Amino acid sequence: MFRSNLSRSGPLRLANALGVVVLMAMIFGVSTASPALARGNSSGTGKQEKPRIVLMNDPELDDQNTVLRYLLYSNEFDTEGLVYASSGVHWAGDGKGTKWFVPGREYTRFGLNLCPCESWRWKPGERFIDDAVDIYAKVYPNLKKHANGYPAPKDLRSKILNGNIEFDGDIAKDSDGSNLIRRLLLDHSSRPVYLLTGAGQSTIARALKSIKDEYFGTPDWPNVYRKVSSKAVIQSFGDQDGMYAQYIQPNWPDVKFRQMSTNIWGYGARSAVLPDDAKYLSAEWTKANVSDVGPLGNFYRVWGDGKQMVPGDIFDYFGHSGLTTEQLKAMGYIVWTAPQAKGSWISEGDTSIYMNLIQNGLRADVDPSWGGWGGRAGTDIGTNGTPSTDYASARWFGAAQEDFAARLKWTVTDKYKAANHEPTVNVQGKLDRTTKPGEKISLTAKISDPDKNKLTAKWWRYADADTYDGATPVRMAEARNGNFSSAKVTVPADAQVGQNMHFILSVTDDGGLTSYQRVVVTVV
Repeated sequence: MFRSNLSRSGPLRLANALGVVVLMAMIFGVSTASPALARGNSSGTGKQEKPRIVLMNDPELDDQNTVLRYLLYSNEFDTEGLVYASSGVHWAGDGKGTKWFVPGREYTRFGLNLCPCESWRWKPGERFIDDAVDIYAKVYPNLKKHANGYPAPKDLRSKILNGNIEFDGDIAKDSDGSNLIRRLLLDHSSRPVYLLTGAGQSTIARALKSIKDEYFGTPDWPNVYRKVSSKAVIQSFGDQDGMYAQYIQPNWPDVKFRQMSTNIWGYGARSAVLPDDAKYLSAEWTKANVSDVGPLGNFYRVWGDGKQMVPGDIFDYFGHSGLTTEQLKAMGYIVWTAPQAKGSWISEGDTSIYMNLIQNGLRADVDPSWGGWGGRAGTDIGTNGTPSTDYASARWFGAAQEDFAARLKWTVTDKYKAANHEPTVNVQGKLDRTTKPGEKISLTAKISDPDKNKLTAKWWRYADADTYDGATPVRMAEARNGNFSSAKVTVPADAQVGQNMHFILSVTDDGGLTSYQRVVVTVV
């Protein structure tokens, strides 16, 4: 969502040596995967449970795009809720004429003085999530021919709820969304509950507050506190209403909080994208691979599409094309990011909150520092050899966009054989291993392609993610035999006990789709 000034992917918020040996092997894949399994099991360790997810968004145009992409990957998730949520820049009001004001919000910036007001940038009867699911229903018959696990539209519709949408940062009362979160955190399952918010934290905060209000001071409280703290995982694009800082962290300090803000997925993508990936933001690529690809592609917001989330919104001028900044300002708009070519990328700011939960083999969900399509909690060394806060997410952007385009094509393709699908990667043996300093280890994976496409395999060390910081280079040597891609690694003699090294196999088909597998080797 757009965030003014100190907010997130908006104007004012453009958020905040590879060290690898690359080994190339050109391999022709022979499919061993069953059709309609998509990426299949790339873990080499058996089927993984889908993550339980409550997805929360407010009605910013980038949230609409984020929800659309989420639906294309919904076969990867156990969706527990699709929740409308408020934020510092979007709230619905209570419909009773109550006025609201929080100092420092965007209605006080740029010389504005527009509130207290009854609602802010939220149209009556807002239903962008409902609309997205309705469109998903149209393409569902095709999607399920390409991958197992897509939820039925009626099941998704039953998960759409209102959270604490009335006022920005208001946790005074329960909502359907907060009650859902409360119920999930207290249920008998030990599985984590991923609370993914591209909006504010008030719906989450209210759920936690209602739990504490009931149990604090009772004999059950210590167990309830431990249970909730062990299950709740908040992955958020910032703290968009201040409720994490004001309520959640002080009262629930052991609840996991993962900051997922990135420039590459937001309005600031043009400042973060790698030169070779700039085409993915262009009007030409977006039109051919997104906007012109079926009803879901048409629903995706792009520059100059003639649409507006809330009629009369002075911050949403993205539907216009061919106008200069000066012309837009003369029309009354607050112009906070430069106009772009008609049909080009605008933003998907909140997409990073779930990208590391996609089971593409990177296992980015295991630890925030490991990294994946949604970035990582750390700084990577950019292609120019200097540390970059953007590179940790931008390095994956091209692969993620190619995957997105392929899934959109699934929506308009009624035969499995007529579309492209991700390669399958199966590492032989454990993905987490131990070693001694100076030892040699072998990494071997069987790779195949369900479409019998030509594959390129590349083993490399993700040095930014590992903890070995010695001076000795990590030596690797590659070999292959048929559909097996292997690497032999010599662990440096100066590696210390407890240090680890991350080795990734990337496998890309000749249609541009990539699957991975990560092996983490720890020195003992």
